[in-house]
Amino acid sequence: MAKSNKKKSKKKLFIFGGIGLLLIVIVVLVATSGDKERIITVQTEGAEKRTITQLVTATGKIHPEYQVVLRPEVTGEIVQLPVEEGDDVKKGQLLVRIKPEQYIARRNQQRAQWESAKATLKVREAELNRVNSEYKRVKDLHDKKLASEQELEIAEAGFLQAEGQYESQKAAVDQARESLNNAQEELEKTAIYSPIDGKVTSLPIELSERVLGSSFSQGTHLMTVADLNNIEARVEVDENDVVLVSLGDTARVEVDAFGDEKFVGIVSQIGNSAQTTGLGTQDEVVNFEVRIKLVNPNERLRPGMSCDADVETETKFNVVSVPIQSVTARMDKPQGGEGGGPSGNQEGSNGTTKKISKPKEVVFVAEDGIAKKVEVETGISDDTYIEVVSGLVGGEKVVSGPYRAISKELSDSSKVRVPGEGKRKEDTGEKSDTTATTE
Repeated sequence: MAKSNKKKSKKKLFIFGGIGLLLIVIVVLVATSGDKERIITVQTEGAEKRTITQLVTATGKIHPEYQVVLRPEVTGEIVQLPVEEGDDVKKGQLLVRIKPEQYIARRNQQRAQWESAKATLKVREAELNRVNSEYKRVKDLHDKKLASEQELEIAEAGFLQAEGQYESQKAAVDQARESLNNAQEELEKTAIYSPIDGKVTSLPIELSERVLGSSFSQGTHLMTVADLNNIEARVEVDENDVVLVSLGDTARVEVDAFGDEKFVGIVSQIGNSAQTTGLGTQDEVVNFEVRIKLVNPNERLRPGMSCDADVETETKFNVVSVPIQSVTARMDKPQGGEGGGPSGNQEGSNGTTKKISKPKEVVFVAEDGIAKKVEVETGISDDTYIEVVSGLVGGEKVVSGPYRAISKELSDSSKVRVPGEGKRKEDTGEKSDTTATTE
């Protein structure tokens, strides 16, 4: 019995001893691993001197620079339509003729009224001459005391009345003449001619269709004539970008229908009025129309085609630049101090003033396996690279990825590793180290 108890005691001793040894090993491993600093795997790219062209990208439509929407000024039936959509037309060419019979009749009626008014004027003139002679005769007799005062007054009244009728008839003649001119003008408006050299790009009417004039309304849309030798792209530019665009800036325009073919253009007009969509909602967008005159238009371009434009707003040559994603914004930790200013400072609970820093643009330079945070000042950028005005001199290896490491994980003096770096060192016979180099 005593022997059995002794064996059980030894067994417990071994078990508890093993558990204790395992705990010691775990503690040692945790302690040693806690001292190991994390190494972040990154990619790098050199800060080099490049040519940077700042672009403003916008979308829009192709439009003719000059186009005329024709609407009739008289109402009637179309009796002549010698053109079709897509036809080339010359300035002064007949495009539409509206039935003129009623306007001819009105013109003839006004002409007859004008002739009648002129004939009546001659009668009034003759009557005025007769009354005037009678008035002068009575006046001479009155001066010689051979006519009474009453006879003179009657003669004078007759003269003034005849003179008034004559002047009234002169006005009637002028009125009749203007009515005739108006009728003649209406008759001429039944024939519509092309105001420019161009192409018929829209023709929504048919022969024998009745159209409405624009005297009291907008009038029927007859057709649109456009000069397709002068083409422009009208694009909508965001309010934050339009301030970068200037008249004369070069633009590269891609039309969806022509694939990767690019058309060179010049900014010819910048809108002053905003075009707002989604007003009062979270999706509110404010754009400004920018017109780009194409200097090498393709004859197959058609109004209404969709296009994308890259406006080159500024170009700088031989400037230090880094990949856009290499630049990130970091906030310095608030520092305690005494005193305070009206802005940029905040009073703490213990009476001290904490200085609130603004985010600063920084890049991380990989040097001997260590990431060094460098504050930079940036300038213009293109789709890939951004100009570094100050902070770098060129030749540095800046961290270009991954995004999470640049934006969150990296800090000053973080250990970094560039994949494939050690292998290259061994291939060249040099001693491998942790210096970060570009892949």
